[in-house]
Amino acid sequence: LAAIGRLTRHQVRFALVLVGAGWGVLRETLRPYTWRRTVRQEFRLCLRQVVGGGFLSVLVTATLAGLTVVSQAAYWLGFAGMAQMTGSILVSVLVREIAPVLVGVILLGRSGMLSLTEIGMLTLGGQIRAMEAQGLDPFLLLVLPRTFAFTVGGFTLGIIFATVSLLMGFIVTHTAGVISTSVWTFFSNVLRAMSAWDFLIIPLKFVLVGYCIGLGSCLTGLLVDRDDTIATLMPRGFARGILLVLGVNIVFSLGF
Repeated sequence: LAAIGRLTRHQVRFALVLVGAGWGVLRETLRPYTWRRTVRQEFRLCLRQVVGGGFLSVLVTATLAGLTVVSQAAYWLGFAGMAQMTGSILVSVLVREIAPVLVGVILLGRSGMLSLTEIGMLTLGGQIRAMEAQGLDPFLLLVLPRTFAFTVGGFTLGIIFATVSLLMGFIVTHTAGVISTSVWTFFSNVLRAMSAWDFLIIPLKFVLVGYCIGLGSCLTGLLVDRDDTIATLMPRGFARGILLVLGVNIVFSLGF
């Protein structure tokens, strides 16, 4: 029984810690005294790294997505005589499903792994225990501002990705003569194809993807074992991050 319990705790430990820490971040974020100068400084530094580090990658990925998904969808729907469905197809496929996954992968690769490495090295080097011995809370100083920065960054990069991909797709299809409408009419058709739920679900997906990536990366760095190294820590963090991104999208796809 002890062996079974030990194995069970080991397998579900991260999920339970993630749920508890997620609630803790939400609760502490709403308390004004939490945002001391050091916490605000950490938030600004992390937000600059998340948005600035992922901006170029988002632009390139969104351009490629626009060149492939948007242009091909517009071309083949027009060829089949169903051009009026272009807006709904783009909203359902690109904006709701593809964009959150790609933005989450970019966040994880460009910024999540960096936070994981930094906090993991602090934990392995004993600096986290030194902070606790001095009366400093690593959760408030490191986890909370970074998680909130990833949340804001996920929303920002997600909106940029959706806008750029649609714009690049329009430019290609308009240049090729597939679409003859103006850019304003194209975006108006896309917006009209969105339901009231889409205006809530799509931004919420970007927010939750960033939130889970930031929180998961920080917690993976804090929950290291004595035998861990960077070589074992980074693959674990990357796998957990991918599972979190896919989990958020699956939950929303099944529930909404």
